[in-house]
Amino acid sequence: MALHEDQSGSWRVGVLFSQTGVTAAVERSQLNATLLAIEEINAAGGVLDRPIEPVIYDPASSPKQIRGLAERLLQADRVRLLFGCYMTSTRKAILPVVEAYRGLLFYPTLYEGFEYSRHCIYTGAAPNQNSIQLAKYLLSVYGNRFVFVGSNYIYPYESNRLMADFVSQDRGKVLDELYVPLQVQPKDFERVIAKIKKASPDVIFSTVVGSGTAMFYQAYREAGFDPAKMPIASLTTSEAELAEMSAEAAEGHITAAPFFDTLSTPSARRFVNNFKQRFGPDAPVTASAEAAYFQVHLAMRAVAKCGSDDPERVLVELRDAEFDAPQGRVRIDHENNHTYLWPRIARVDGQGRFRTVWNPGVRIKPDPYCVVQSLDDWSADEFHASVT
Repeated sequence: MALHEDQSGSWRVGVLFSQTGVTAAVERSQLNATLLAIEEINAAGGVLDRPIEPVIYDPASSPKQIRGLAERLLQADRVRLLFGCYMTSTRKAILPVVEAYRGLLFYPTLYEGFEYSRHCIYTGAAPNQNSIQLAKYLLSVYGNRFVFVGSNYIYPYESNRLMADFVSQDRGKVLDELYVPLQVQPKDFERVIAKIKKASPDVIFSTVVGSGTAMFYQAYREAGFDPAKMPIASLTTSEAELAEMSAEAAEGHITAAPFFDTLSTPSARRFVNNFKQRFGPDAPVTASAEAAYFQVHLAMRAVAKCGSDDPERVLVELRDAEFDAPQGRVRIDHENNHTYLWPRIARVDGQGRFRTVWNPGVRIKPDPYCVVQSLDDWSADEFHASVT
């Protein structure tokens, strides 16, 4: 089904980030970043002298709701470009709709990989851009005995499967693998803490998402565990989750991401300053927000080049498109619609902020199918940088 071409008025785009529900905290950061990018472009004259008009709905962290809203955007609202989704379950819920109506989804969240759609641009990290680097760091600094703790849905299962492969490369062992409900309660972590005490691992790898993250870190602290000896390492703990817990509960724990709000590059400082000036000094700025921000700029530059929001024409202009993002210069890989990104490892300091502890200084070509699964070969690009 072809979509209507409107040559006048504004460029209408769909925005689907949850403002309520279990992942609302991090998705609000993505919504804010999307709006910031749109406002910047409109303030500079729009795209071909036409403003961008966001059509915003709240899917409430629900796969069922987001599917219906995607249909509404593509069919009733007649938009062609969608920016949205955090959880894998929501992305998988709307991709068939986006494909059926020949739209284009821009997805700014780290995920488990092993997916490709012509109708999706993936701007968050694939596993070879965060999981491999995190595993290498943890194995070299803390040890090779792991306990996995995750939320009960597809991303944690798939992420844990990959992390188990990486741990085994170093002759490590996964001592236990535990899951809690997505709508988790503090009592659900009592069993988890008891299992961790019994196993006594070197590292806890957490794929707990959303509101359960702060509960888990607090339960860890109340159990008297020492993050200097046995940290929680998580790809799903961002500045948004840190904002929901005490600095004492967060201190000493580890994550991997292409962007942290403490990066010192001029482009990163400018982005964070503009973000907080627009949305408040306490508004968290996350890696998923940074991806949400730069993907709008990439998308609308492509629209400007082809003079249309026709997804097929936009896709042509996005092939190998680059942008000077806050994390560094990023590029869309024409082979798989994923993005070249800059991996970093950070530890939470005493003020509850991420501080970079390892910056490889290389831009990593996305390998969503993990064809290369070596801890020492990440498909590094020729593009290098030394700043953190």
